[in-house]
Amino acid sequence: MGKKVKKEVEPPPKDVFDPLLIESKTAATVVLMLSSPEEEVLAKACDGLYKFASKGDENKVTLLGLGAVERLYKLISHEDPVVRRSAIMVFGIMASNHDVKKLLRELDVTNSLISQLAPEEDVVIHEFATLCLAHMAVEHTTKVQIFEQGGLEPLIRLLGSPDPDVKKNSVECIYLLVQDFQSRAAVHALNVIPPLLELLNSEYPVIQLLALKTLEVISKDRETRVILGENQGLDCLLKILETNEFSDLHVEALAVLGNCLEDVHTLQLIQQTGGLKKLLSFVGVSTVPDIQKNAAKAITKAAYDSENRKILSEEEVEKCLINLLEVDNDGVKVAASQAISAMCENLASKRAFGLQGIPQLVQLLSSDNEEVKEAAVTALANLTAASPSNASAVAEAEGIEPLVNTLNSLRDGAVANAATVLTNLAMQEPFRVNIQSRGIMSALAEPLRSTNSQVQSKAAFAVAAFGCDADARTELRNAGGLGPLVELLHSQNEEVRRNVCWAVMVCASDELTAVELCRLGALDILEEINLSTGRKNIFSEAALEKLLDNNLSQKYSRMGYLSSHNIITDRFYDCGQIKPGVKFLSLEELSMQELTDRRAIIFINAKPREDVLAVEEKTQDSFYEQTILLPSVSRKGSREKVRKGKGKKEEEKMKEVIQIISEVQDGLNLENSHWLPPPDFILLDYINDASQTILPLTTTREQVVALAQFVADKMGGPIEREKLHDFSWELHISEIEFELKCNIVPIGKVKKGTFYHRALLFKVIADRIGIGCSLVRGEYNRAWNEVKLVDDSPQGIAGLLLPPQEYIVDLMFQPGFLIKQGSAEAVQYKHI
Repeated sequence: MGKKVKKEVEPPPKDVFDPLLIESKTAATVVLMLSSPEEEVLAKACDGLYKFASKGDENKVTLLGLGAVERLYKLISHEDPVVRRSAIMVFGIMASNHDVKKLLRELDVTNSLISQLAPEEDVVIHEFATLCLAHMAVEHTTKVQIFEQGGLEPLIRLLGSPDPDVKKNSVECIYLLVQDFQSRAAVHALNVIPPLLELLNSEYPVIQLLALKTLEVISKDRETRVILGENQGLDCLLKILETNEFSDLHVEALAVLGNCLEDVHTLQLIQQTGGLKKLLSFVGVSTVPDIQKNAAKAITKAAYDSENRKILSEEEVEKCLINLLEVDNDGVKVAASQAISAMCENLASKRAFGLQGIPQLVQLLSSDNEEVKEAAVTALANLTAASPSNASAVAEAEGIEPLVNTLNSLRDGAVANAATVLTNLAMQEPFRVNIQSRGIMSALAEPLRSTNSQVQSKAAFAVAAFGCDADARTELRNAGGLGPLVELLHSQNEEVRRNVCWAVMVCASDELTAVELCRLGALDILEEINLSTGRKNIFSEAALEKLLDNNLSQKYSRMGYLSSHNIITDRFYDCGQIKPGVKFLSLEELSMQELTDRRAIIFINAKPREDVLAVEEKTQDSFYEQTILLPSVSRKGSREKVRKGKGKKEEEKMKEVIQIISEVQDGLNLENSHWLPPPDFILLDYINDASQTILPLTTTREQVVALAQFVADKMGGPIEREKLHDFSWELHISEIEFELKCNIVPIGKVKKGTFYHRALLFKVIADRIGIGCSLVRGEYNRAWNEVKLVDDSPQGIAGLLLPPQEYIVDLMFQPGFLIKQGSAEAVQYKHI
């Protein structure tokens, strides 16, 4: 048995201090203390740094420079809970600084912070760890880190913490995280809706507000809206709206409800419980602009669905929106106008707005706020689409003038929609005339120059709507609108190109505009478009045809064909077949060319004598008004020459008039004058004679034969086939050109004409006296006329008229002989 041994206690070593209280007023010293192995020193140092950092951002920057963040990072995982808590408190307070947050991201502290959110940790650690995460979650990269490191689940769990600061920091962090779609999708599975709804009962407004903001973000997803409805979330939101003491939460609550209204099922649920009526009533009595604006935005979102529009209309949402148009706040007016735009897809709503809302919208067109103007005119564009009654309401509200003025707006949307409304109004003749009288075409010239495809498209569409009027086309021409219109044919936008082609087709309805469009290059561009299977459309083909039909000189030169519907008028000229890629010159340009040995230009100008004299006198009067003196003939002298010319032979009179015009032109400054086409009184006499002798004939066949003999007689008579090469028509034409000192030859001057002279004269006279015929250009100076005639003695069933037969009219060898199209004789006439 052993004995107990009594041990003596040794005294402490001489080099060990008893515990001391260390104090320091120098931040650098305290930071150095963070490297101490003593828990109590570390805790005291952290407490000191916390107080120092709390005093301002400048102190946080000082600590950052002293390396405090790196040392603290090592301490947030310290085994001593007091040290760990104190270090995290400093982290939480310092993380509000931008530079500190940057360093924290570099140190990748999020994982360590998330680990501190465990249920067993101290509530203070929860508070400052969530605070630090909330500060850092404003950066996208940190959001991703927190999500990927599993931070959402503990944050959602802490929404049920007994500490309000933990709740506040956690919900703020979640709000920032769900801005990212990954986190927004993940919160469904983590059942975030119930704890968020519970936070709405908090006594702290900031927590309620953050909860609503988070709900507003996540309720943009349909799945969240369904869960919200299942958890009586809609009732909670409506109760907030009904409670006056929660007025500071009404805007956010309404934003969440606005998202819920997008879902048909949810909207039906709100309607069935009477919530929708309450909501609209609440908006109607509210005087808070943000609430009114958000309500209108919510209606806009909901109205994108046709079923929703029907439900909203049943609750008379139209009255609510019309009342919002009267609110003295531009933001509310914009939102209300946008909601009306969306709602008027519903026909019942469209009618309701037409009866009451249009006058208010028209008034908004005069607003100084461009955004208000744009929203109002967009609503009017939707209201007047396919609605003549609403278009009438716009006109009755005196909306035409402000609409035309809106075409000068600084916002593309306003310009495009103003053009649309005016186009909708133009469907009714009285309004179209009214709009035209206010200079619509001049106002459209600038939008046609826009770089915005929507503006280009709508402006071109408006041109097509108003271009059916001759005065409107003249206005557009004078305003310089044809140039930008033609340029838009190059557009790569299909809608723009289609509408521009339509506008060109309409504008090409008169010769002057068609000629100008061709001069600007429309013809070449349209030909190029029509060669492309991907770019051409029915309007591009129709535009090309219309352009040529109203510019017959160019059509005949390019196509070598004029149909019976193409009526040749004065100022037509035949300059021969033009080669691809060669510019087609105008008469004025051709008149300035030197006399050449090339093919003469045959010109048609059968203006009555009185018209020519009136033009000549008017021209001289205009020149005298500009103080331009005529060197070789006075105004009085020229008139006397013309008067004395009466009673002379036609050719002599024509020569005198040409001489007078030539003398007038010689004295002009060419920069201030226009070329005057020479009159052709001989052609005028041909037409008069044909009207008197050929027109009375009983059948078309007789008229055709007689006209063929008439034309041949005027141009050298019948020619024997064998002697065709002896018919020296070229020399004759050259003599005329030399006499006139010009390449342009009036057809009446031609006394020895070949195929193409005779065919042209036949077509000109036939068009004037009402005989339908075409003009076809062949090769080697050949041209001929084709007519359709019904057989005088039809065979077969008695009384049955056979279809008309097509004939070529012989004007050279046996004038008046009709050659059946497709026969060997026809081939010989064309080619031999």
